[in-house]
Amino acid sequence: MSRTPFGELPKNMAQAVDLSSLGKAPAPTPEYGIAITQKNLVEEILPASNAQVVIALCWSPRSTQSKDILAILGELHIADATGPNPWILATVNVDQENSVAQAMQVQSVPIAIAIIQEQLVPLFESVPPKEQVRLVIDKVITLAAERGVGNVVEGVASEDVEPPLEPEEAAALDALEKNDLQGAITAYNNWLMRSPGNQQAQLGLAQVELMARIEGSIPSEIFAIAESQPTNFDMQMKAADIEVIQGNYDAAFSRMINAVKNSTGDEQKKNRDHLLGLFKLVDPADPQLIKARQALASALF
Repeated sequence: MSRTPFGELPKNMAQAVDLSSLGKAPAPTPEYGIAITQKNLVEEILPASNAQVVIALCWSPRSTQSKDILAILGELHIADATGPNPWILATVNVDQENSVAQAMQVQSVPIAIAIIQEQLVPLFESVPPKEQVRLVIDKVITLAAERGVGNVVEGVASEDVEPPLEPEEAAALDALEKNDLQGAITAYNNWLMRSPGNQQAQLGLAQVELMARIEGSIPSEIFAIAESQPTNFDMQMKAADIEVIQGNYDAAFSRMINAVKNSTGDEQKKNRDHLLGLFKLVDPADPQLIKARQALASALF
């Protein structure tokens, strides 16, 4: 299950347009919300997200879908502005603010991202129906209110709204119910082929690949071999995988950092890449992860 800072948020709901596929066209000024720049993102938008939900739309004037969802969000934003649950609409024109788009890891447009307490969570891609967007925003506001940001939407509980699953995600979950790990891996890879950079697909793939790596392993035997053979890096990686499954992140990260320190060349790269893969399974704000990243940097440099 995906780990988010404040509960399970709505799934991505449609295919977006890869940035590299867009043609050239003039870039008009956004008609709605606050245009995000590198300066005001840090000085205004992120701090504001501690008091109100920010919905940021990353868009391009070269994308018709971008203009459609911008109009929907703009209409909803205006309607909510004088109500009990106002929120901030912000926009990132990826053609004009490429550095901001890179910082937000945007690879396709349009994509809507919630910013709550300075943390970014993707909401949906492309152009869902207006009614669906309304439900998603209400759910985000309710979840944020549970964290002390804004007000609870009356009559909306965090478990009330469940946007439809992406078809590949549904296929992956069906495969997992049948214990078909390879089928789930294929489904998540198909999702990433359709929506490159999709964070939920990346996380799902990393989780299932982890399950596949340790399938059939006996933890006590793996740990015994890893303990007696510190330079058996395959066993160190498998032991770290098991520790992550058990929730013992500190032990897993320390094990792989030691493996990086005790290896060179291609072997060191393999150990480092395995550790970076484990990092993807942990909340980016987790203190254990922050500490481990610093320790990895020290081990490498």
